[in-house]
Amino acid sequence: MRSLKYLAAGAVLMCSVAANASITIGSITPGTNPYSGPTPTYDFDSGAGTPTFTGGAVVSGSVSGVHAQPYGSAGGYYSVGPGDTQPGAIDLSSFGNISSLSFLWGSVDSYNVLNFLDAADNVLASFTGSDIFNPANGNQTDPNTNPVVVFLLSGSDVTNFAKLQLTTNPSQNAFEIDNLAINPVPEPATWGLMLLGFAGVGFAMRRTRSKVRLPQIA
Repeated sequence: MRSLKYLAAGAVLMCSVAANASITIGSITPGTNPYSGPTPTYDFDSGAGTPTFTGGAVVSGSVSGVHAQPYGSAGGYYSVGPGDTQPGAIDLSSFGNISSLSFLWGSVDSYNVLNFLDAADNVLASFTGSDIFNPANGNQTDPNTNPVVVFLLSGSDVTNFAKLQLTTNPSQNAFEIDNLAINPVPEPATWGLMLLGFAGVGFAMRRTRSKVRLPQIA
């Protein structure tokens, strides 16, 4: 009976969380060389290291006035800027629910704009370089202006978020990112199975305890 109460409480908790949607900055950590942040889901190198995207380009190295390799980045990275089609959008819809993500934000500039979109391209949340540093005037050789930024999602945004969109001032420097790390959360059905599993474990433990006999004193 108590296990069922916990199951119901878990369901209520999930419903209450879903009612409050938000996308916030969880942490901003100076970059390192070599990179030492969260294990990347996509490092923008060849093969499986590159996600599905439209606009922008996967590049490597630095080209003056076009794009610059972020501090700590190795190999390929994603760039949206003067030499690339804008906006750039990375499709993350295949992950389903996402609770957080992080990436190496190269040489943060005030005119870098990051939008979190749903599947219909509606903006769920928007951030600029000035939300990371103020004033934001990045330098690709400075670890402090090439940070690993963690974003936290809650409520309906966990389910609705589908794409990351990058834009920048076309007459200024590019917006570059690398080492994108995605943290998906289980589907609701999986949560239900997990809760039922916990309830089953609790029931089994209770039965085991009930079978233990205390020694009797003659």
